[in-house]
Amino acid sequence: MNRAAPVGAMRLSSYDQQKTDQAVKSLFTLLNRDRLIQPGQKITVKPNLLMKRRPEEVTTTHPAVVRAVIRHLISLGVNPADITLADSPGGLYNHAALQGIYSATGMREVAEETGICLNDDYSSLEREAPNAARCHGFPLIRPVAEADLVISVCKLKTHCMTGLSGGVKNLFGTIPGLTKPDYHWRYPDKADFGRMLVDLCETVAPAITLCDGVEAMEGDGPSSGKKKEVGLLLASESPYRLDRALCKLMGLQEETVPTLTAAVERGFLPKEGEVELLGDSLPEITPFLPPATASSDFSSFLPGFLRGFFKPVVEKWFTARPYVGKGCVGCGKCAESCPAHTITIQNHRAVIDPSRCIRCFCCHEMCPIHVIGVRRNPLLKL
Repeated sequence: MNRAAPVGAMRLSSYDQQKTDQAVKSLFTLLNRDRLIQPGQKITVKPNLLMKRRPEEVTTTHPAVVRAVIRHLISLGVNPADITLADSPGGLYNHAALQGIYSATGMREVAEETGICLNDDYSSLEREAPNAARCHGFPLIRPVAEADLVISVCKLKTHCMTGLSGGVKNLFGTIPGLTKPDYHWRYPDKADFGRMLVDLCETVAPAITLCDGVEAMEGDGPSSGKKKEVGLLLASESPYRLDRALCKLMGLQEETVPTLTAAVERGFLPKEGEVELLGDSLPEITPFLPPATASSDFSSFLPGFLRGFFKPVVEKWFTARPYVGKGCVGCGKCAESCPAHTITIQNHRAVIDPSRCIRCFCCHEMCPIHVIGVRRNPLLKL
């Protein structure tokens, strides 16, 4: 992985398939990625298939972008039978769950049109993480662990825990199913969670990362935010450079994105500096609405000797927390994904024990009907 690689950008106002095909082809050409693609390679395309959502709900990578990537690979001589589309969404990682997601997100139609394989192998393989900062090995879903090349196709979204759901965060979906909550439990601190994700990124080492930013999500992403029209496809060999460009586009402060601060710590990204951009310029858009969990820890502005004193007060009164709103049907998806096991279903309704909540917001992310919200102190809204 060339961590200093440039970022390519192509304006794309809609998901018109012909225009999307051309934009993807142009990005591969701009970044000289075609030279990596060889007939006979086993290639895994890894989109963001977070949950069972239709493309117009802007939660998952749009099928037109995935289709364009696959068509380009086939045009370079790759046998469709050697291309596997794979992701481990939130929740259960099994045949029943994935088949519903493939259909809802449009990926089944893509596979039927192009002849590629939809992953139906739910095993994983252990892979070491060389020179890791936090996590020295990962169980990776088999299509990723055994691929000659991994092509990551993320969706541009805000994220309640990591600030940005971009290139680095998309690779969390290479860890199988309900194993993912264990990583939230092991690394509840956002900074440590970001370091773990960078370890994972170095382990998977995608050959190229593309970002579907034609229609994005702002606010309480990655599943409960609002659609935002951006009109852009981006790509890079470096997920870190790509995410830095996404922060600039979105108006996000890099220090609020733990994967970027971790990449700077490791020397994978310079502390400051512009990203080399090829192709189209970034459009001027209004800044993305931040999630309700956006940092409110103003104790960071206090002298060091006072921060320890104020930290318990901040955590108790000013830290955002999930809550169960009206309309909960007691489906149990939140309890299933809670790494701290702090959610129970009582009288057909989810109940959160706030004393044990680690504020990973997995429950908010995985609620299929958007009834788990994020509450913060009203003073922070002033």
